Amino acid sequence: MKIQDIPQLAEKLRQGAGTVIRGADDTIYMLTAALFCGGHVLLEDLPGTGKTTLVNAFAVLTGCDSKRVQCTPDLMPADITGFEMLVQQPDGSRTMQFRKGPVFTNLLLADEINRMAPRSQAGLLECMAEHHVTSGGVRYDLPKPFFVIATQNPIELQGTFPLPEAQLDRFFMCLAPGVPERDQEREILKDRQTADPLDALKPVTDPETLLAAQQAVRTVSASDAVLDYLLDLADATRRHKKIRFGLSTRGALAVRHAAQAAAAMEGRDYLLPDDIKKVFPAVCTHRIHAAEGLLTDRQAARSLVGEILDSVPVPKS
Repeated sequence: MKIQDIPQLAEKLRQGAGTVIRGADDTIYMLTAALFCGGHVLLEDLPGTGKTTLVNAFAVLTGCDSKRVQCTPDLMPADITGFEMLVQQPDGSRTMQFRKGPVFTNLLLADEINRMAPRSQAGLLECMAEHHVTSGGVRYDLPKPFFVIATQNPIELQGTFPLPEAQLDRFFMCLAPGVPERDQEREILKDRQTADPLDALKPVTDPETLLAAQQAVRTVSASDAVLDYLLDLADATRRHKKIRFGLSTRGALAVRHAAQAAAAMEGRDYLLPDDIKKVFPAVCTHRIHAAEGLLTDRQAARSLVGEILDSVPVPKS
């Protein structure tokens, strides 16, 4: 696949998702970019805002095998990754056999991930970071492509467990669909009068094409001036008085990869500063830890990210 083929594929994905979810164009755009980067996504918003529906729509549109884990406090790590069990063979002997868990899929929906106990949350770390599962000393590779798209409600709601910083950093982006405008909400009420639009969706691509698109996106180049702009932004998060922990090197790499996808979705094989600015909030907000008293305030983090984007000069050439 060539860079010039990416815009058409991206538009098909966005249009398909837009028929199911109204008023979330920015979220759909960023989720499409994350798929082209092979990045995991955290959808964080109040219940009933269409998070799970959006993930189901992308599962259909991409033609990927998908599985869902409904996260609950009693869910164990083995319920996600799989487990060893004793199996009797036809000759009467018994051997240990690995039974694969739902993580062995292309797209895993971890629904309400912050209702899962910390021990089980940690069970996803190796899968998300290394794309494999280790059990009984044996490594089992996960299918390609592999994405985890998790949903969560705000942590101040009852019955939830805040995600640890290490796992938050494994998520490529954190997105919030939000509540649609009144006219858009009216369209939703009309669309679902007799049927669910999700039932009418058809795949617009397949896993092999998606892998080829990911390879093409990685070829997007960046000038030294654009990379210096990204480094200036990262440095600004580390020096800001209201930010306890700024952007890590892994976070800076994530911004570059997301910007590559944004450029490819416009048919370009080079980065512009605007590509960095476009993806910076989605990639960085959940990675920034505000000063004491604001630690769990995502809105405060968004405000700080906006302040940094406004304060760092954009290169003119």
